[in-house]
Amino acid sequence: MNDLWQKLKTGDENAREELILKYAHLTRYVVDRMNIKTTPVFGYDDLLSHAIMGLIDAVEKFDCTKDVKFETYASVRIRGSVLDALKSLDWMPRSLRATETELRRAFARLEAELGRPATDDEVARSMGISIDELNNTLASCAHSAVQSLEEMMYYGEEGPELAATGDKARPDEDPLSATELSERRRMLASAIDVLPEREKLVVSLYYKDGLTLREIAAVLGVTESRACQLHSKAVVRMQGKLARHADLFVMAA
Repeated sequence: MNDLWQKLKTGDENAREELILKYAHLTRYVVDRMNIKTTPVFGYDDLLSHAIMGLIDAVEKFDCTKDVKFETYASVRIRGSVLDALKSLDWMPRSLRATETELRRAFARLEAELGRPATDDEVARSMGISIDELNNTLASCAHSAVQSLEEMMYYGEEGPELAATGDKARPDEDPLSATELSERRRMLASAIDVLPEREKLVVSLYYKDGLTLREIAAVLGVTESRACQLHSKAVVRMQGKLARHADLFVMAA
């Protein structure tokens, strides 16, 4: 495989095509894990098309001399390409975006007041809805939860997986960007640390171990719907903390 990367450096088109074909499976893997709800206007094939563009970009920009696995690097590029396409289409309905914002604010407000993770019952009462309605709301946000978090954490060649592990910023990054990225990573790590144990496990299994929500459901012994709800709650809690940090950062600037 190293020979192919060396050939690519010389402008060998055959090596480029061979590498793209070699890693083409990553496009479907990344798209499937993003759990995106397709529409008649933007279907699964469209997602794969943009994923392939991300893979091509990754092949062309990857530096094989650095201590980074191509699969990790490419997955972030692929995901970023898909997210850019979705953002350009305003992929999330306004009603769903409003619901997710309301949910995030409710969790953030209560946890700031209580000094601990808010329970489902506390959040439901705060929003004036029943537990069943809260679960339905979480389910409706499940498809957007992954993308929403990654939109907040996606930074160039790095992504939420690397950010969540607390990897240090690259020394060749712009100092200001590196500082901001390190701070966001610290905040994300802090947000993960204070999650309820079950939600923390879901985040670890999904982002670190690469399991799908269906596989996580099997590990936890719950339905896939319940695994989606747990994932959504974890993401909503983290979004609230990151958003609050962003507000404080702006105020301090």
